[in-house]
Amino acid sequence: MLKFDAQDYPYASKRHVVYAKNGMCNAGNPHAASAGLQTLLKGGNAVDAIVAMASTMPICEPTGNGLGADCFAIIWFEGKMYGINASGPAPLANSVAALKARGFDKIPSYGVEPVDVPGAVGGWMAMHERFGRLPLEDVMAPAIRYAEEGYPVTPNISRLWEEAYGIYSKYRDRPEFKPWFDTFAPNDTWLKPGELFKCPDMAATLHEIAATKGESFYRGALAEKIDAFFKEHNGFLTKEDLAAYHPEWVEPIKVNYHGYDVWEIPPNGHGITVLMALQILNKMELGERDSADTMHKQIEAMKLAMVDTARYVAEPSYMKVSVDQLLSEDYADRRRALIGEEAIMPEAGDPGCPSTIYCCCADGEGNMVSLIQSNFRGFGSGMVVPGTAISFNDRAENFKFDENHENALLGGKRPYHTIIPGFLTKDGEAIGPFGIMGGWMQPQAHVQVVMNMIDWHLNPQQALDAPRWQWVGGKKVEVEQDTPNHIIRLLQRRGHDIVVQPDPYHMGRGQVIVRDKNGVLCGATEKRTDGQIMSY
Repeated sequence: MLKFDAQDYPYASKRHVVYAKNGMCNAGNPHAASAGLQTLLKGGNAVDAIVAMASTMPICEPTGNGLGADCFAIIWFEGKMYGINASGPAPLANSVAALKARGFDKIPSYGVEPVDVPGAVGGWMAMHERFGRLPLEDVMAPAIRYAEEGYPVTPNISRLWEEAYGIYSKYRDRPEFKPWFDTFAPNDTWLKPGELFKCPDMAATLHEIAATKGESFYRGALAEKIDAFFKEHNGFLTKEDLAAYHPEWVEPIKVNYHGYDVWEIPPNGHGITVLMALQILNKMELGERDSADTMHKQIEAMKLAMVDTARYVAEPSYMKVSVDQLLSEDYADRRRALIGEEAIMPEAGDPGCPSTIYCCCADGEGNMVSLIQSNFRGFGSGMVVPGTAISFNDRAENFKFDENHENALLGGKRPYHTIIPGFLTKDGEAIGPFGIMGGWMQPQAHVQVVMNMIDWHLNPQQALDAPRWQWVGGKKVEVEQDTPNHIIRLLQRRGHDIVVQPDPYHMGRGQVIVRDKNGVLCGATEKRTDGQIMSY
């Protein structure tokens, strides 16, 4: 069994783990990690720090989220677990029928149509109001300063910015996309590594959000600007949709995996996919990590969990099966029985009888937060409200274009959501937050990293650094280049269609913090992006 003691973690495979006693902030972006640490050093707690980091991400990593994003968080505060679902619903006027009336035969990826009500700002406000210690203006000051004074763009973000510039350039002749170019391509190009990016419009918007505790965004001047932009461009989002929005406090869900409780946010997110796969794997005999047999079992369990959640997970009030049914041991037994020596074509069972940011932090008082935030596809829909730098999600694309499906696009309804924060506890005590962003890779990476730590006793950095795989449909599985060749060959003999993925970015980017019995924090950050840990 894995021992979460600092002395067990002397080295990692690519970089050293980081230890601290008083506080730690991990993020895929160094500026966000710095914002969190600055907040802790001002006397803030872990919730203040996570809000500082989350509000910094839209300016310092706009390629994965924006002020029009959604977020989810799991919070361990004063010995208790809390969850917040800050994802927004489709605007009331949007639906499958409304899109068909406009001539669409699927939900588009870009433009005004795929925009849902943004929930992230509401989530920050709710977390800070309930648990924050410092004034909100102090908490958001680092984000405002980065927007006003600028910051040097990191290499990975520059690469993603270049990709986004290529995508949105296809829509350059459409007037609704002009504000994106004005805001994020001010010199008619993407930002290069080390180049300073300033955004006075975002600084002003962040300042107004802080001064009004988010009211301006949902029920004030900013809401009026959002409403006017979408009216001008025949969008669905209205100020009435914004005014009606409030994030939801939820009870995180869990399964016990080999002595550790693994926690996720309940549907409409697909964190339950992680728990279903672990429930299947719980009673399987596993050998060493780097073996074809172990990877085969992991892949097959993941496939079965993924097809089930794609079929059944939706806005909870629309789901025809319950969380308890999907996580039952009886159902896991039946799904496990389908796993043999050969790769299968997975189908959904009957339980009744895919760009994102992730950050986590911990303070010296024992409070810890796991938060994930996303526009969905990179910068999102490409919609930016002029003069505000608010870039909007394209999360409605996660709905089904099928009016009979539980996850059908319908106004006022939240979609199946891909972003998932994770958390580990043991015997009622916090071990720590973890998360791996990356669309449909997220639950698959959660399973792999959790198993790396619990089953094979890898330290958090080794658990993140280890080669990953991703099931992408049918019998097709992508693996990283450092996967041993003999394992690839053995998996192919079992019927898996193996493709070596040359770009590690597509295998997720994660962060982990664990705390030992003495209160020592052990942090790990992702080798596949510009990850940074800041601590004291």
